[in-house]
Amino acid sequence: MKTQHGGKRYGIFSGVLWGLDTVVLAIALAMIPFADFGQSALAGAVLHDVACAVILLVYMAVRGRLKDTWAALRTRPGKSVIAAALLGGPIGMSGYLIAIDNIGPGLTAIISTFYPALGTLLAFALLKERMAPRQIIALLVALGAIVVTGLSATSDPVEGGNAILGVAGALACVIGWGSEAVILTWGMRDEAVDNEVALQIRETTSALVYLFVVAPIAGVFGFTLHSLAHLSAGVVALAGLAGTASYLFYYKALSAIGASRGMALNISYSAWAIIFALVLQGTVPTATQVVCCVVILVGTVLAATPSWGDLLPRRASTITDDKA
Repeated sequence: MKTQHGGKRYGIFSGVLWGLDTVVLAIALAMIPFADFGQSALAGAVLHDVACAVILLVYMAVRGRLKDTWAALRTRPGKSVIAAALLGGPIGMSGYLIAIDNIGPGLTAIISTFYPALGTLLAFALLKERMAPRQIIALLVALGAIVVTGLSATSDPVEGGNAILGVAGALACVIGWGSEAVILTWGMRDEAVDNEVALQIRETTSALVYLFVVAPIAGVFGFTLHSLAHLSAGVVALAGLAGTASYLFYYKALSAIGASRGMALNISYSAWAIIFALVLQGTVPTATQVVCCVVILVGTVLAATPSWGDLLPRRASTITDDKA
């Protein structure tokens, strides 16, 4: 039971920190030189993942665990984490950015937010994970609230955008992120690949592919290097620090409570992002967004809780009986 409750806390923390990461990264991309660059989102993603990889390298080195990562890379589960990294990083995130460029951030957020639904289906089929009908309903309600939030923020169609390419990119994001969590959960069932080792493999793989494959092909490699001389690069690194902490909690949640419930808690970041935008940017949410925040937070917690009675405060008499 302690593992289940701990896993739930990890999932909630992952959502909180990813919401912070999202807002801080948005602040960085509004600064010079990103604000004047047409592919700032992709350049920011490259710098963000490289920052995460470097932070994790230092973290694992201080803990004396680099040898564990190297040993895990020679195992089958370790190699599966590399595949998950490609699905969730360059494929999933690149699809996300392509969608933003072609159909706008609002519609992209609406489509991409359904990655937990696909992940839950894959976890059921491949990992034999089970969620009670009420948990699935709670997840769908939370997803519905995210859709409403996305609709409220949807901007005008992107001028010159390719709708088919945009939708294809968003679907690639759904497939990449949904399958990533399932593959990671399977890989971390092996004792040679714990959550920290899995995360270092994931982030290092993603950073290397972004830096030496995606960035040169997309033509943002030179700009990414140029951005290092500006304060905004430091802000991206701060976002990367929040993102790294979020990933650590997310991977702990996946390992402790499984892919379905871990993803359900992680998508609460959409609500936390609205809260952090208010605190850090002064962006006042609408009444609709406030209501949706509450629904998202409640829905994700219910979706990750097999027995909803565990959420109720225990009566003093019950506690006394337990001690007796």
